[in-house]
Amino acid sequence: MSLSTGNSKDILKYRMSIVKKKFEYFEGDTGSPAVQIAIMTEKIKNLVRHFALHRKDHSSGRNFEILLSRRKRLLNYLRKYNFENFKVVIKELDLQKEGLELIRKNK
Repeated sequence: MSLSTGNSKDILKYRMSIVKKKFEYFEGDTGSPAVQIAIMTEKIKNLVRHFALHRKDHSSGRNFEILLSRRKRLLNYLRKYNFENFKVVIKELDLQKEGLELIRKNK
């Protein structure tokens, strides 16, 4: 199946698998903070695209807020315990605003 004919769920799975392969430390790694942050970022981007089409979908907004707060906590954890990896994740995922705020706190 090609991405042009797939539904949004299939496209999201494909994008998450690419991002997971990029950040995993070993084959099948799904628990490391970098992989979790990358997967959450793809889900957040997918929800942003969804909200652009469906402005009145308030029930998905709750899940969006939960994902944002969960990713923020993982970014704080990664910043605290592995700052070098944190900088790599911020740069690769282009999380500039969140990353700059957290890097300023670290100084």
